[in-house]
Amino acid sequence: MESEFEMSMCGELTFFLRLQVKQLDTSLFLSQTKYVENLIKKFGLQSKNVVNNPRSTTTKLSDDPNGKSVDSILYKSMIGCLLYLTAINCAIFYTFDTNVEIAGYCDADWGGDLKDRKSTSGGYFFIGNNLVAWHSKKQNCISLSTAEAEYVAAGSCCT
Repeated sequence: MESEFEMSMCGELTFFLRLQVKQLDTSLFLSQTKYVENLIKKFGLQSKNVVNNPRSTTTKLSDDPNGKSVDSILYKSMIGCLLYLTAINCAIFYTFDTNVEIAGYCDADWGGDLKDRKSTSGGYFFIGNNLVAWHSKKQNCISLSTAEAEYVAAGSCCT
């Protein structure tokens, strides 16, 4: 490219707009590991317990047993950072091989929320054997059958 364009070589690209870039001969990997590590330090989450996601339907969220109130500014900051991460995808792996299989799976429970009888949709998306995205969300409507709940879940996974 130097022969065609007026430019100078500044070395291999490793960071770009908070993204870490790893270039290999056959693939390209973009991630935000450094950004996530900085968030963990910023919010003091290094010693917190890890929980499985999606959350189990048998556990219920409750108030703090010690009666300590939540810092709303800190909470909003955490949620904003998490929304940013989910909006731009945390990791992208691109391989130059065109035979990579892309697969998506979805499911729904029927009327799983006992209060309003709404169903919950969920989906998982793979590139090859790598999980690249997942989602779990309560449906906006009340399904009258399992087929309807599954149909709504399939629609949300397609979007």
